[in-house]
Amino acid sequence: MGQQPTVGDLAGFAELLREACTTGRRLTRDELESRRADGERAAEAGAGLRTLVQGHLAAARQVQAALPASGTGGLLAVVEQAVDAFAEGYELAQQHAVRRQEAERREFIDDLLYGGSDLGRLAERAERFGLRLSQAHAVAVAQGREPYGDGYAVARAIESAVLGRFGNRHILLATKDGRLVCVAPGDQPEVLTYFAKQAYAASDGGRAAIGRAHPGAGGVVHSYEEALNALDLAERMELAEPVLHAADLLVYPVLARDRQAMADLVDSTLGPLRQARGGAQPLIDTLIAYFDAGCVATDAARRLSLSVRALTYRLERIHALTRHDPADPRHRYTLQTAVIGARLLGWPGATG
Repeated sequence: MGQQPTVGDLAGFAELLREACTTGRRLTRDELESRRADGERAAEAGAGLRTLVQGHLAAARQVQAALPASGTGGLLAVVEQAVDAFAEGYELAQQHAVRRQEAERREFIDDLLYGGSDLGRLAERAERFGLRLSQAHAVAVAQGREPYGDGYAVARAIESAVLGRFGNRHILLATKDGRLVCVAPGDQPEVLTYFAKQAYAASDGGRAAIGRAHPGAGGVVHSYEEALNALDLAERMELAEPVLHAADLLVYPVLARDRQAMADLVDSTLGPLRQARGGAQPLIDTLIAYFDAGCVATDAARRLSLSVRALTYRLERIHALTRHDPADPRHRYTLQTAVIGARLLGWPGATG
């Protein structure tokens, strides 16, 4: 077992300097490789590089004081060689450690978000990354115009903003499948709200979704899937909100749970709109605008850039074709549910 290059034990290094200065030579390849190996071991032991370099210089001064004046000429060059090789080994070990930690972190995130690991073992690993899976957690997912990647400037800026605002607080930020993910304790919703707003502001048109809080390691997966589903739902439903909460969208998966029943409702209620000139889609868009405007015709007409008279004509045409009057509260729920189903199913499609 080789000597460890610490401040208190640099005898090997000092002897190397004395021998090299006495003979007037530079360090050999084997000696330099030994110094690199010592640097790697020092890094693995957790010693600080600054303190180690100071120790090397102190040892060099002691050797210089003991050498005759004629033997100190090459000392500086040898010290430079030795310290450079030592620092190279130290930095190499640090790079290996960083890559190893990144790989472990990536593996942990994959297991955490996909539930692909023993839950007990996962909870133990989570402690190393600042999470306590015995508590409830919620997950926010942000997606931008371009995919997020590890080390991207935007991702780093968002992470810095969140950690700068809330400190450690058992928060985990990571990238996954081109999206930015934030996991936070369930009793700290302000963390995810702030993350979502920062992500939206930084991505210039992106969107973020926040899942509900659930307990345990499986709860993280559940919340993550809720956030992903909310993003998918927002795209299909063309929702305008930049920050979505899965809890506010629960009605949609409930409606879509029985896909066949929803398809039957859409086809039976809205199918007659296919007979309209121009197909069903313009009338579907009219119903969407009308319902989004709270059934206020003037607001709906403004959204569609139509006159109120033109909008009224379209509503009357819908009534005539479907036998459901959008202005009648008794018919409105059926029509609105069918419109939601059409958006979820992508009906009527390109052939409208």
